[in-house]
Amino acid sequence: MKKIYLCLAAWTAAFNALGQAQPTLRNKLMMQANEMNQKVVEWRRYFHQNPELSTQEFKTGARIAEELKAMGLEVKYPVAKTGVVAILKGVKPGPVVALRADIDALPVTERNDLPFISKEKVVFNGMETGVMHACGHDGHMSILLGVAQILARNKADLKGTIKFIFQPAEEGAPAGVKAGAELMIEEGVLDNPKVDVIFGLHLQSLLPLGTVAYRPEGLMASVDGLNIKVSGKGAHGATPWDAVDPIVISSEIIGGLQTIVSRQLELTKAGAVITIGSFHAGVRRNIIPEEAIMEGTIRTFDPEMQKAVHERIVRTATKIAESAGAKADVDIDIMYPVTYNDVKLTQMMAPSLERAAGPGMTKVIQPVTMAEDFSFFQQKVPGLFFFVGAYPEEMKPTHQPTHHTADFMIDERSLVVGMKSLLTLTIDYMYMSRPVSSSK
Repeated sequence: MKKIYLCLAAWTAAFNALGQAQPTLRNKLMMQANEMNQKVVEWRRYFHQNPELSTQEFKTGARIAEELKAMGLEVKYPVAKTGVVAILKGVKPGPVVALRADIDALPVTERNDLPFISKEKVVFNGMETGVMHACGHDGHMSILLGVAQILARNKADLKGTIKFIFQPAEEGAPAGVKAGAELMIEEGVLDNPKVDVIFGLHLQSLLPLGTVAYRPEGLMASVDGLNIKVSGKGAHGATPWDAVDPIVISSEIIGGLQTIVSRQLELTKAGAVITIGSFHAGVRRNIIPEEAIMEGTIRTFDPEMQKAVHERIVRTATKIAESAGAKADVDIDIMYPVTYNDVKLTQMMAPSLERAAGPGMTKVIQPVTMAEDFSFFQQKVPGLFFFVGAYPEEMKPTHQPTHHTADFMIDERSLVVGMKSLLTLTIDYMYMSRPVSSSK
């Protein structure tokens, strides 16, 4: 262990020295990021007004490809149905650095009073809903377009190759459809040329504006899909004794699931969350239906705990149903692994993040229970994922713009921080003496 920390300290010292080695180039890029900011804001507002759901990002992907081609980059479109990949080769030899942004929106009806509010409507899961960039992906792709534009202008100073990955379907694909990062990897996005390292960011509306937050190892949880169907016996609402009521039984199952986390897991080792987010049963108030269907998610940070949670969910649901004379069918869909930041890479790049954000504006945080399919990329190559604070300074804490809600918003001043972070990471890594190997 001591040798590991000595090695990391050596790399950090080398990177601090690097901070003095490329000041002219880095300063030029930071100035260009400031100059580029208005265009990035314009892109963000266009994408915000024209959101598209996962696997449906046809206009979005086409617009991104058009912008990248205008920059003179080598563009591949479509990739993974609606995604885009662009390649920029520097004049000098060096590593292949990948930068990733997600591009899909959510089935949320926006409630903001912005002049560029989304008015898109779709039918999703049989119900009409609005479509909204309620998680910052409009900002992510706009930031990456800005970074691509700046680096293309400075091609002569680049040591290596950059892959710009605009990934669809981060929020998840329809059941039975492979999409997002997983499909992009399957289609070879990390090959030809082979990627050495990948960086990604996420605007975070609950972090103060300008803050850059990260951590080595597990940053975000794994997530699995949960589906439970309870089959009972229908009856008239006036005679529940003639029924095996799946609604009441399902309610007991929901309560029982919460005791798995609160009473059956050793939470000092790692956190876990079980959430039921969808419950469907019946068509009329005076009819007890024959079945009820619940959908939810399972979030864990540890493989052993993940396995234990799965086993306990099956046991809890099936036994509660059996005790009432019903049947519960449990289906668990393994979705995204833990978003795991390579330890060595994170240690090396921390000074770069501080240079980009400014003194005192970076911090190491505790793991968060959201999930990200950027984790699939990190399983293949060393990767670093981080948050950029976008909480509007003037907004009251009681009105926090929570992700995945109708009131979500970001402070657009965070976009330039995102650009500077990716630019600094890219240039610093390119000017390293040798690429990092995974420390996982």
